[in-house]
Amino acid sequence: MSPRTSAAEILDSVLDGGSFVSWDSEPVGVHPNASYERDLAKAREKSGVDESVLTGEGTIDGRRVVIIACEFAFLAGSIGVAAAERITSAIERATAETLPLIASPTSGGTRMQEGTVAFVQMVKIAAAVTAHKAAHLPYLVYLRNPTTGGVFASWGSLAHVTVAEPGALIGFLGPRVYQALYDKPFPEGVQTAENLYQHGVIDGVVPVEHLRHLLVRALRVILDATVWPESFDEIPVEIPEQSAWHSVQSSRRADRPGIRQLIEHAASEQVPLSGTGQGEADTSILLSLCRIRGVSCVLFGNDRSSSTATATMGPAALREARRGMRLAEELQLPLVLVIDTFGAALSKEAEEGGLAPEIARSISDLVTVDTPTVSVLLGQGTGGGALALLPADCVLCAQNAWLAPLPPEGASAIVHRDTAHAPEMAEAQGIRSVDLLRDGIVDAIVPENLDAADEPAAFSMRVADAVARELRRLSTIDAADRSRSRLGRYRALGN
Repeated sequence: MSPRTSAAEILDSVLDGGSFVSWDSEPVGVHPNASYERDLAKAREKSGVDESVLTGEGTIDGRRVVIIACEFAFLAGSIGVAAAERITSAIERATAETLPLIASPTSGGTRMQEGTVAFVQMVKIAAAVTAHKAAHLPYLVYLRNPTTGGVFASWGSLAHVTVAEPGALIGFLGPRVYQALYDKPFPEGVQTAENLYQHGVIDGVVPVEHLRHLLVRALRVILDATVWPESFDEIPVEIPEQSAWHSVQSSRRADRPGIRQLIEHAASEQVPLSGTGQGEADTSILLSLCRIRGVSCVLFGNDRSSSTATATMGPAALREARRGMRLAEELQLPLVLVIDTFGAALSKEAEEGGLAPEIARSISDLVTVDTPTVSVLLGQGTGGGALALLPADCVLCAQNAWLAPLPPEGASAIVHRDTAHAPEMAEAQGIRSVDLLRDGIVDAIVPENLDAADEPAAFSMRVADAVARELRRLSTIDAADRSRSRLGRYRALGN
């Protein structure tokens, strides 16, 4: 278990030197009895602070932020009426002054000396956080050792990005309470930052000394103004004639560049995220806050380096995609989706996990998301997994990418009862980039010279340029017009 980091250490670690200005006033009175008054006096003496939380403003890399940091040395960081009022006031002021909000809880939860009145304070804190996010302002959380109870179950779990201290005890029911209630220890290794990261509950595990760098990157992506590239190379209209089966084979090359190469070659800032925040993570996909070619966005897509024909998108991947859509709306960032998938998972677990309904919900959310969207067919585009990420304001397609209801082998098995006719089915179904462009399914083709695998850096930059160019175009269109156009294109297909 990690050592306890004080509130003062958090302020010193993340803020520019000398920039902190306290917003705290005298804690509100809670009419303590004699015993509780003695507890408060001892806590003040032990911790050197007047309550379990410090609030105020400072700067990070010159940018004003509001920061809230719990102090565990004050009655185990517990939250009573006075602490809750201090937290809520800071959040509301951050919202009123349109400032980013950073919170670093460490707490045993509700202050038992104040009982139920303290317990329900978590509702007003959560409501203030929700209003802050509704104003499209960032909320970033760093969970410290330990964070449990109502704090973790309210404002500790509502951030856009949530990371934790290495080795930190993070959980709902504290292990001492569990032992007392059930007369046995809580299972080891469950309530740790690392385990919750692996299960998609939090986004990462970050040492205190690296926290400032993470916050700088996150704030740059979320808040820095877009800097459009000075010029773009125009995409040529003519694409070399190749068979559909050539595209299928090219898209399956093990060395074909994917979403990770796009980030490596074209992203100046990146903050990787993990999981749904609800106990699920899928290693076949990647979710990130990104700055690509000067344009900040939420980036979500299939990670070909972690996918195989038997390890494909499950329900958790689609729920993570929908988290990305919510993030884009809440932070008012464009959404970029990368399609490069063998298809949705075919398994007992996927069916019982609600795969088909998640595809439907992903499509529904994507066609109505209130932010500019660009989808990129980067490689294989198979089945419902691809369709769930397709309906954007603009759809780009790599020259050798393709889109089909099933892999050609699957289509051949249905029509011909064998897989030998897969090349013929690929041709007949119109799955190539040029076919998709002709049919109005995609808006532009990103060329490969002659195969993306032979020029990964140059190809990744062309894709990034195409994304930035389309986002610039979309930024000039009224949101209502953009939404009508997004829906209208699919009404017109096939007519």
